[in-house]
Amino acid sequence: MRDLRSQIQTPSANASSGIQELGPQATQQVERPDFTDMLKTAVDNVNSLQKEASSLAQAYERGDEGVDLPQVMIGLEKSSVSFEAMTQVRNKLVDAYEKIMNMPI
Repeated sequence: MRDLRSQIQTPSANASSGIQELGPQATQQVERPDFTDMLKTAVDNVNSLQKEASSLAQAYERGDEGVDLPQVMIGLEKSSVSFEAMTQVRNKLVDAYEKIMNMPI
């Protein structure tokens, strides 16, 4: 891993050294997470937390014995905090996009 990181940081050394010197690590592809996949996963996670909190609240309202009030409140807070964090990330992305679009060419 450290060798790959150092090679990424110094691309001019990579060009002169060649792939043969890398050995067995050259055949392994380093998969970098795709931004859209990461964003979709985060949104899906927030959605699942909200659905879970909603189902807990409905179960408590129905009077299910396995659901108590602190469990419902913790679930609702988790979904609220995760939604707020996702909203802040969205706001930062929109702000960065607007700054990039307003840059002079």
